[in-house]
Amino acid sequence: MRRVDARVAVLASGSGTNLQALLDHPVVGPRIVLVVSDRWEARALERARAKTVEALFVDPKGFPDRPSFDRAVLAAVRERDVGFVVLAGFMRIVGPELVRAYAGRMLNLHPALLPSFPGAQGIREALEWGVKVTGVTVHLVDEEVDHGPIVAQEAVSVLPGDDEETLATRIHEVEHRIYPQAVQALIEGRLEIEGRIVHVQEEPTDE
Repeated sequence: MRRVDARVAVLASGSGTNLQALLDHPVVGPRIVLVVSDRWEARALERARAKTVEALFVDPKGFPDRPSFDRAVLAAVRERDVGFVVLAGFMRIVGPELVRAYAGRMLNLHPALLPSFPGAQGIREALEWGVKVTGVTVHLVDEEVDHGPIVAQEAVSVLPGDDEETLATRIHEVEHRIYPQAVQALIEGRLEIEGRIVHVQEEPTDE
């Protein structure tokens, strides 16, 4: 069933290219009501403002510990009646309180084919390992890093002569395409979760 009242918050730390793909998507973009960053200089905040989406900087230095920071982010999204949280290059580990509050309603993106190469250096580690194929994973967020049930994956070939920059460019192209599709499926209620298995129902077609 399509959730026409879905409100989405995006957490981002950096340049926000995946955020831009979400903002530009015809279904997902209009549902984004808040972008939160832990870095005041993040380009993601500028991208949000350019789309007249509320941009909020939450300074981690203003809190005594990570749980306090997470509670502040959780309060911000709840105050805005957010139904779904999407991570787009958010470079902080999301704590259990926030994860539990949005269990089954929080997505993350990873630049490798999980469970291979979890963590912050997935592209670099894939190159160092010498794999011939890497890719992109969209997964639900749980209390472990890069661990939640997988919603979507797509392979990206590692070409002779690739370095981090060239491989990242092709990976980002895939991310910008499949992440909005996965977020759309989430907010439309088309994800069926059975343990670690996620079934994605087809988008309904107009007849």
